[in-house]
Amino acid sequence: MTETAKLPESYANLINVPRTSLLIDGRFQSSQSGKTFDSINPVTEEVIAQVAEGDAADIDLAVIAATNALQEGPWGKMDARERGRLMMKWADLIDQNQEAFARLEVLDNGKPIVEALGYDIPSAAATVRYFAGWADKLEGKTIPTSGPYFTHTRREPVGVCGLIIPWNFPLAMAAWKLGPALAAGCTTILKPAEQTPLTALWAGELALEAGIPPGVINIVPGYGETAGAALVKHPGVDKIAFTGEHTTGQIIKAATTDTMKRMTFELGGKSPNIVFDDANLDEAVDGAFGAIFLNQGQNCCAGSRAFVHESIYTEFVEKLADKASRRVIGDPFNPGTEHGPQIDRAQFDKIMQYIELGRQQGAQCVSGGQRVFDRGYFIAPTVFSEVKDDMAIATDEIFGPVLSILKFSSTDEVISRANDTQFGLSSAVWTQDIDKAYTVTEGLKAGTVWINCYNIVDPAAPFGGFKMSGLGRELGEQALDAYTETKTVTQLRK
Repeated sequence: MTETAKLPESYANLINVPRTSLLIDGRFQSSQSGKTFDSINPVTEEVIAQVAEGDAADIDLAVIAATNALQEGPWGKMDARERGRLMMKWADLIDQNQEAFARLEVLDNGKPIVEALGYDIPSAAATVRYFAGWADKLEGKTIPTSGPYFTHTRREPVGVCGLIIPWNFPLAMAAWKLGPALAAGCTTILKPAEQTPLTALWAGELALEAGIPPGVINIVPGYGETAGAALVKHPGVDKIAFTGEHTTGQIIKAATTDTMKRMTFELGGKSPNIVFDDANLDEAVDGAFGAIFLNQGQNCCAGSRAFVHESIYTEFVEKLADKASRRVIGDPFNPGTEHGPQIDRAQFDKIMQYIELGRQQGAQCVSGGQRVFDRGYFIAPTVFSEVKDDMAIATDEIFGPVLSILKFSSTDEVISRANDTQFGLSSAVWTQDIDKAYTVTEGLKAGTVWINCYNIVDPAAPFGGFKMSGLGRELGEQALDAYTETKTVTQLRK
């Protein structure tokens, strides 16, 4: 049975929300409609704050502000090194407020405080700082061409960027998009997920404090059907960057055919985690455990399909099920808590339906599989064995703490089965044979392959997917390509 830590009756004494209004042109303001929506804590199900609800009218204002900041304001004329300096200052302010940011993230998202402090907030600052270093390094090239001509290229900002982020790593995902956009000299309209808008809004305030000019970062919370759709379709937006479900990515792509916006998508995954019989078993168990249960399984690159060699399958299942049963679930503000709630009721219900479907289709639930506590959106870490490739829990992205463990016998077989999915975001292989590791690496159709590790993400390393898992790359030098246009300049030499 999963260990539990007592839940508080309320978080009212912890609630301190710096900003709940829209940020447009450097000013925090109510939405044009005057509407608000509730931000709900997933532990207690109480309202944290009422947040201004943006829609098409607010997106119009934000686009005007972003366009003016780019064309008329200081940002478009600013020395690239100065842009980088302001971004560095912004990263420093995030770092200086790490604990307060982490507490706000926990209130809004429900993730354990140890995860928010250990990854989310420091990662956001590190990402902004990394891209700040690129601001004055976006260089063109001199190209030898035929005839009496001098040809060179320039890299210029793509323009006004619409950034739509998910709720699973709210501040970190904002930084993944704002970092390269600002480094390239673009201006932005950020639409945070309606479930988790609070840390993005406060970060926007700190960006102004750092000296980033008004209109460069505009933040419009709201729903996808209104604010998000208006942002996607707006003719004044030059690029859309979206992280979320692949079905939403398809809708966005279809909605931009008339404007030919530049687009990058970081979408879903059903990532294979392959464990060979020569792997260090305990390390592989620990790795597979973290791969699926980090952030309650709400992770696009979650290792939700563990392929385990048949000779070690039974032992692997026993060890992992035992580890899952001892994971401490409860109050995310308790430093001893390892596992928090799912983000909201809709996600909770979806995951529970998949767990029931796994049982109905014949998989063996060897750990978890039940709700924990009578309030909040808690689900015990769940492990299924005897999973077949065509079961729903093995084919669909559940986005929750549900691990499917499948059995394999040969290298060629497991590569083929691992690739038998519409997704291709991440993957991993556990073996002490380096030749085998790279044979599998070359065979896997995935944007990331981890060898004897998992969930190692660095701002310098490109991140993105094959197939339905996305278009383009986040992070690293390659991310900057999505926020710049290349201009070729040819001069007649006399």
